[in-house]
Amino acid sequence: MKIESHDKFLQEQIEYYRLRANEYDEWFFRQSRYDRGPELNQRWFSEIENLRKAVDKFNPSGDILELACGTGIWTEYLLRFGGRITAVDAAPEVIAINRERTKSAGVKYLQADLFNWQPDKKYDVVFFAFWLSHVPPERFDSFWQVVAGALKPGGRVFFIDSRFEQTSTAKNHTLEKPDDTVVTRKLNDGQEFDIVKVFYQPAELEDKLRKTGWQITAAETPQYFLYGQGGRTS
Repeated sequence: MKIESHDKFLQEQIEYYRLRANEYDEWFFRQSRYDRGPELNQRWFSEIENLRKAVDKFNPSGDILELACGTGIWTEYLLRFGGRITAVDAAPEVIAINRERTKSAGVKYLQADLFNWQPDKKYDVVFFAFWLSHVPPERFDSFWQVVAGALKPGGRVFFIDSRFEQTSTAKNHTLEKPDDTVVTRKLNDGQEFDIVKVFYQPAELEDKLRKTGWQITAAETPQYFLYGQGGRTS
């Protein structure tokens, strides 16, 4: 599904992730509907390790802002770099899971809809995983303005997202076309939701960001993931 305005999907997207909070980790850990068998699961976890190595090399230290922090899989990983983390998400249910996972005084949590939120301080690093694809195309520039406004001079950004790959999602989900911008997702109980999902190619994303004042280097793992890093050009 490809449409002009995605605003009507944004509240449904929040509702989906609130209800999915206790199921979310099944996706990351390849459980239940997301279990694709030993070979593909091993490939997935190998590529996750590639992402971790890229984050290690990036070395996200200092004051870190994590957008759409979710259940804390990456929040927990960011803590190993010794920084102070501000973790933001619209869903109180995932924040509760995140807080239980990290059990860290080094993380400050904020519940906020990222499409109606502005940071009140500057950070050394802005990090977000599996969030950019949920930003509607017409809000792409304004989202990156928020990111720019959150960075100290010389601050850096690192992000991770999904490639268009059918075996990345649940067995009962269907990816239609790579240029669709809305997908239908199901919960374990069968409830269906239409949410924003935008897939990018590295060169396309680099060019799009260059035009808005960013110098971003984007790359892909062999099958499942897209990631990027960089900062402002001005």
